[in-house]
Amino acid sequence: MRRVFCLTLILFKCYFVLAQTAAIKGRIIDGQTHQPIEYASAAIFKTADSSLIAGTVSKTNGNVELNKLPAGHYRLKIVFIGYRNFIKTDLQLSEGQLLDLGDIILQPSDQLLKEVSVKGQQADAVTRIDKQVYRAGQFEAAKGGSAIDVIKNLPSVSVNGEGNINMRGSDRFMVLINGKPVITDAQTVLSQMPANVVENIEVVTSPSAKYDPDGRGGILNIITKKGAVDGMTLALNAQGGLPSIDDHGNSRKPLRFGGDATLNYRKGKWDLSVSGNYNRNDNAGYREGDVYTKNLPEGTITRFPSTGERSFKKYNYAGRATANFTANAANSFSGSLFLGQRYQDRIADLLYHNTTSGLNSNDLVRSTTYFNSNLQTKEGSFTLSSVDYTHTFDNKSTLTVNLVYEHAGLHGSTRNRNLQYPNTADTLQYVYNPYKRPISGYRFKLDHSLPLGNGKLESGYQLRYDTQDGQFDYLVTPPTSQPDANKFQGSFHAQNMINSVYSQYSGKSGKWEYNGGLRYEYATRTVDLSYDPNRHQLDLSNLFPSALLQYSISGNWKIKADYGKRINRTTNLELNPIPEREHSETLEEGDPDLLPEFIDQVELGINHTFSTGSFFATAYYQHVKNPIQRLNSVYTDTILNRIYTNAGTARQIGFEAGTNLQLTSWWSFYAGANVFNYHISGDIHILGEPVAVNNQRWAYTFNANTTFQLAKTWSVQANVNYLSKRPTAQGEDAAYFIPNTSVRKTFMNGRFATTLQWQNIGIFNAAQQRITTSGTAFYTTTNYIYETNILLINMSFNLNRFASKLKLPSSELNDREF
Repeated sequence: MRRVFCLTLILFKCYFVLAQTAAIKGRIIDGQTHQPIEYASAAIFKTADSSLIAGTVSKTNGNVELNKLPAGHYRLKIVFIGYRNFIKTDLQLSEGQLLDLGDIILQPSDQLLKEVSVKGQQADAVTRIDKQVYRAGQFEAAKGGSAIDVIKNLPSVSVNGEGNINMRGSDRFMVLINGKPVITDAQTVLSQMPANVVENIEVVTSPSAKYDPDGRGGILNIITKKGAVDGMTLALNAQGGLPSIDDHGNSRKPLRFGGDATLNYRKGKWDLSVSGNYNRNDNAGYREGDVYTKNLPEGTITRFPSTGERSFKKYNYAGRATANFTANAANSFSGSLFLGQRYQDRIADLLYHNTTSGLNSNDLVRSTTYFNSNLQTKEGSFTLSSVDYTHTFDNKSTLTVNLVYEHAGLHGSTRNRNLQYPNTADTLQYVYNPYKRPISGYRFKLDHSLPLGNGKLESGYQLRYDTQDGQFDYLVTPPTSQPDANKFQGSFHAQNMINSVYSQYSGKSGKWEYNGGLRYEYATRTVDLSYDPNRHQLDLSNLFPSALLQYSISGNWKIKADYGKRINRTTNLELNPIPEREHSETLEEGDPDLLPEFIDQVELGINHTFSTGSFFATAYYQHVKNPIQRLNSVYTDTILNRIYTNAGTARQIGFEAGTNLQLTSWWSFYAGANVFNYHISGDIHILGEPVAVNNQRWAYTFNANTTFQLAKTWSVQANVNYLSKRPTAQGEDAAYFIPNTSVRKTFMNGRFATTLQWQNIGIFNAAQQRITTSGTAFYTTTNYIYETNILLINMSFNLNRFASKLKLPSSELNDREF
């Protein structure tokens, strides 16, 4: 009994001691802006021997707390890049004490203070456990443009001549606007968002289970601005383009002008914002093409080279509004509305010289010259509304409900006129492809977050549902006898429904940070066609695990490893088998039985912060099942099919790195690169014909940006975007190079600024891209030559400061389906 009593007494004493441990808390804020600082590192050391007792990082609201500290004497140290270290000594904690330090003010470092006095610049890049965060304002060449002009400077991102966005070599990635997913494709939604409203861009290459698993490249989260102080905040921007320097002999001159305005009002429990923009951004250009097809049964080869104008007229305008109401500490509400309109037309007026010769003898069989006037238009009106409610419980857990509705009224046409040459008044053939394809989508989310142990347990449910009704027509004048003409017109109906649940746990223990989770999805997809009595249906039941582990080697060095499984879902355009006569020489169609891609990815990375900046490097491997490719085949002697299909399997090995350096008080430098080897292979069928695919090569992207502060109110910036040659399933896309520079002058203590931008500087074959594909019976190569030496003037005015995060919605359908 004596032993039992002694043991009980010891256990009780241990419990009592643990129960009486002390704690320290506070809120870390910026000494200049008085805004909370997220992810600042806090550590507590014993005064006697300087041994580390505990450490943590600040939350989004700047709050930091160190718990389970034995009574004693301590020293507190708080560190964040770009700020002076905060050190508080002679902290004496007694048993059970909760020491509240209140607001802990971090002052910008001397170097950063110099930058603030000149141009108000904060740290340009921050590396976190699950993402890279980039400040949009560092890219002067993007001012007055769209969000695309911002993101194309990031290490993971490249933009080709067509404006197609790739992340780690893939055009499949997910776009979030202030943490909320959108349905439409990235190019459409980002092209409608002014660069001036973007505060930060978060690059998430290995998302956790709480995110939708869509996209091979990962996630781009666009954080927009909001007012930083109570009262009124206003930002105005206007841009105009000078007359074109290049002359490609285009039938119309490009126009470039636009503007945007953002108004934010904060008072008490309300935070109200409205924003609007208009942007006209035409592009002149030229196209050189060379194609041949082989007719093996007849023993002939047909060549049809072409040259001529390829120019774009593009404009968009939109309005956004949001209202946030914080009823009390436990309940908050928000609502948002987006209304937008986008228009684009592309002229491709090409002169063709067609010849058919003997395949072996090369004897001329026939020849003709004609002029093809091609006009393709795309239009869309977009509506997006969302409502959010968040409740915070007494135990600090939260419950969030989100409902989103989205509609896109998409329509357009392609007009092909084959005309006599040189007498272009005579029409040989006129083909007209009009279409309407409105699409609507809904999303319901329920998320719960619970503090648990040293971390956080998050769980949730989501329902996604969208439908599209398409009507496609095909009119030919004069009428021709075409056996499969009925296939070229009709109706298309697609429906997608996805139910998903997830749970994940994240936390920190000593030098370790971790995040692990699992997401389950049940998805159904149906496609109905007017000329096909059979319904095309796909049912999928899949698990998507994720795991991330990071270790702090020292205060400035960290290593991490992660694994994730993702999916690339099919777009409705890729599913639609009704052909569109995109050019005189091409037909484009989808496959209603197309399978989604499944991706397994592993990463190993390291990041380092130092007195003058930061550096990160990541190696990654991806295995892709059912890669979706657009492959060519021969339709007739002078027309190629472009078919979306699953092209076997693919794998990608890559290495990504980036650095931000403040080299001197007047010189900053940023660079990022992604090097990868992509290999695609498989035995597939295109319209029933067997095709072997096997292609690989190394490719890379490089983006760099440097700024020189010439005087207090003058700065010069130069940047370059380079995309190397890269493989496709049937060929390769050539390199694409864009250099830019700008000069900026500020007035009124930085509130007013004017910038002269010189875009697409005409050196080293800038703004040109050749695309080549080939097969057993065809070869095609096309060089797209875009306008260079574009001069723009941008003016901006800011009344009070802006900070993140203004929850202006943006359209998912807009991006994905336009």
